[in-house]
Order: sequence, then C-alpha cells, then structure tokens
Amino acid sequence: MIAPAHAAIARSGRATIYLRLGRVSNLPTVWTNVLAGVVLAGGSRRAGTVALLTVAASLLYVGGMFLNDAFDRAIDARERPERPIPSGAIGAGEVFAVGYALLGVGILVVAACTARPGAIVAASALATTIVIYDAWHKQNPAGPVLMGVCRMLVYVTAALAVGSLSRPVVIGAVCLFAYLIGLTYAAKQETLARLRSVWPLALLVVPLLHGLPAATHGVVAAIVFLALLGTIVAAVRLLRGATPDRFPRAIAALIAGISLVDALGIAGAGAPAAALVATLGWPATLSLQRWVRGT
Repeated sequence: MIAPAHAAIARSGRATIYLRLGRVSNLPTVWTNVLAGVVLAGGSRRAGTVALLTVAASLLYVGGMFLNDAFDRAIDARERPERPIPSGAIGAGEVFAVGYALLGVGILVVAACTARPGAIVAASALATTIVIYDAWHKQNPAGPVLMGVCRMLVYVTAALAVGSLSRPVVIGAVCLFAYLIGLTYAAKQETLARLRSVWPLALLVVPLLHGLPAATHGVVAAIVFLALLGTIVAAVRLLRGATPDRFPRAIAALIAGISLVDALGIAGAGAPAAALVATLGWPATLSLQRWVRGT
C-alpha cells in the first residue's frame, strides 16, 4: 500500500507543477477571447463548435506558457529561482516536449471543429507567434507587440472558424491588441521593481474609448465599462505606488481585465447576454489566481 500512496503523491505533485507552468488561472480570459471572436464574427454559435474552439485555445495558451518557462529557465534561475524548472521540480526537456505537444494538439482540435482553412491557418500562425514570443521576448522591445498579436490571433481563429474576418472582429482585435501591449509592458517591469515610463499604459484605455458609445446606450455595456475603468485605474495606482507586491497585484488585475475588454466589445456588438457571460471571466480569473499565480 505504501508504493501506491507514494505514486499518488507524486502524481499530485506533478499535476500541481503543470498547473503552475500553464498559468491555468488565466484560462477564463482565453475562453472569453474565443467567445468575443465568435460573437463579433456574427457566425454560428453552436455550443459544440464554441466548446471545441475553447479547448483548442486553452491548449495553445497552456502550451505557450510551458514554453515560456522552458525558454526563460536561465533568466528565471537568476530572477525567479522558485519557478518549477530552476527549482529542480521538473526538467526543461519535459517542459519543452509538453509545450510543443500542446500547441500541435491545439491546431488539430481547430481542424477537427471546422473545415474552414482560414481558421486552421490562423491557429497555426498563433502557435508560431507563441513560439517566437517565448523564444525572443526577453530584452526584446517588440515583446509586448508579439503578445498582443497572440491574443489577436485567438479572435481571428475563432472568427474564421464560424464566420468571416468582419469589421467588428478587426476593431475588437485591435482594441484587445492595444490593451495587451499596455499590460505586457507593465509585466515586463516586474523584475525591475520600478515603472520606467507611464505612457505605454495609456494603451490600456483604447477599449474604453471604443466602448464609450455603447456604454452610454446600454445598461450591460455601462456596467462592463465601469468595471474595466475601475480595474485600470486601480492597477495604474498600484504600479505607481511603493508597496512591495504592487507589480504582481496590478498585473493580475489587468490580466483579469482582459475578460472585461472582451465583454465590452461583445456588448457593443449588441449581444448583452453574451457580454454578461464574458464578464464572468473577470471574477473567475481573480478567484483562480488565489490558487495558481497568473504570472
């Protein structure tokens, strides 16, 4: 009985490591990205298709997070030695293998849920951009741009799987792109423990500027608008403060705010019910971050 008990403990420990590597607490924001892409495309919202797209995007995201740690292992050994690879909890070879496998399976799931070649090409482009970002984001001034492109491609993949790359999809993707650049810039300052410049954070308000007309004409849009505004203001105040934990707290809040960006875009497209569903990604991400760190 002792050996099986030890095996169970080992499996539990490995599962915990995988959850940390995959930053699974942030997955609700990926799910709302998919929902936004589907709704803004104006295509079919069949539950089966949306579910498969959500699974595919989740696999691509988690695979990207695995590769992020694998590529960053030398830097993490100096700056964040508690991460799974530098701490010796798992080997880099295993993390690379799992990461690439998840990306491949994610593309296959997209291919399984739609016969539209555009969606498969977009998913492949997303996987490629993820690898480029992970391998080259440190000390790369274009890192925030690459991260923004990754999230844009989630919109594009979902949209092309059910419909077309319509104007609402493009505008929504651009708003998300701007928000992600501001967020990623803030995240890159965490290891410096100081904010070198404030102006890139102005990009966080791009979704608010686009969503303002909808917020003045709809209750749901107004609620989402205020929630996103409050999240951004609170995060920027933290970043400009002096508390030791200000960067991880602000970044965690901004990551959760991705779902609010999605919800505001959906509300602006005249789908308040779907916007309310997307809004749930905000508290879900914040709650999950209490158990698994999102950065």
